[in-house]
Amino acid sequence: MWTYVKWSIRILLLLVVAGFLNYTLPQHDVVRITNTYNRLTTVGSENSWAYASPDVGTGESTVTRDIRFIEAAFPDGDVIVYRNEDTGWIWPPYFKYDSSNLQAEAGNLKSAETAPKWVSVTHYGWRLAWLSIYPNAVAVKAVAGPDVRIIPYVNIIVLLALLFGVFMLRRMWLQFWERMVEPAVADAGETWDGVEARAGAARARAGGFFGRIGAWLGTWRQKR
Repeated sequence: MWTYVKWSIRILLLLVVAGFLNYTLPQHDVVRITNTYNRLTTVGSENSWAYASPDVGTGESTVTRDIRFIEAAFPDGDVIVYRNEDTGWIWPPYFKYDSSNLQAEAGNLKSAETAPKWVSVTHYGWRLAWLSIYPNAVAVKAVAGPDVRIIPYVNIIVLLALLFGVFMLRRMWLQFWERMVEPAVADAGETWDGVEARAGAARARAGGFFGRIGAWLGTWRQKR
């Protein structure tokens, strides 16, 4: 039973970490930008975690905010909508303050289906329609065509650094367990063995004493 609980906790932690990294690390989409616009958007308690702080972006209040959006289409015809919002110094650490410039760049790269201009949009976050959550675009760049391959160097470096950190933490924990915990457990076991041995000796001495008393009383009963 404990094995199932232990593995369930491990899998849950792994899913949480994977989801966090998937949301935070930059992703690259090769798309055709079809439209750019601003829209008053309601940011409520259920989706506020996916938006920047009001004092960083173009917010008017904590509920309704004027947010920039970029509409785009994938080569296969699927569509996606990005928000274009400053991140400031909050998480994730993209330190983005140029939403106005990015909106102008995106508008300049708009194209029609008959004469497409393919663009790599770097973004983070998820598109969840039922929560009105959009990925946040952090950079746009014109590319040669829809089949261009974008190598995620940042993701590779971050993941390698995380793996190295996990490896080092595991080594440190194993060394701590070997040098501190195991000797303490061994000392406690030896102490307990000593206590049991002394208790056994005390019981033996007590048994011998009371046995002698019993034998002496038995001799008196025999004399009667």
